[in-house]
Amino acid sequence: MDARDADLKKELDATLQARRELGEEYESALVDSFLEKVDQRIDGAVERRIRRQFAEQQMTVARDARTPRATDTWGERFGFGIVSLVLAVPLSAIGGGVAHLPGLLVTWLGIVGVNVAQAARTNPGLFGRRKAGQDGDWDD
Repeated sequence: MDARDADLKKELDATLQARRELGEEYESALVDSFLEKVDQRIDGAVERRIRRQFAEQQMTVARDARTPRATDTWGERFGFGIVSLVLAVPLSAIGGGVAHLPGLLVTWLGIVGVNVAQAARTNPGLFGRRKAGQDGDWDD
């Protein structure tokens, strides 16, 4: 039994005690008073439940409406390009030194592949085909 049930039980006991002391002529008023307190408890519980459900619904809507942070900023693209070029020097030396021309080609294909993957990730429509007649400079 939780505290609210204990409080309600005390209220009922007090109402019954008052009925015994006051007699049957006040029974209707005592029952109405007790039922009013029960109604207030029920209304409070329903209101808390509705507020909680509304808050949960707002959180769900807010999470769904939140767009991920755009990662296609100029600084990030520039930084990724610089890092790729800086790492290209030692990777080219290692690839060319170990496997000569084929190693150098594999190294640069890997560097280009990583950069293409990054460009495709940050610009989803970058490598997609344009539909005929859409966004074209040349209209027939």
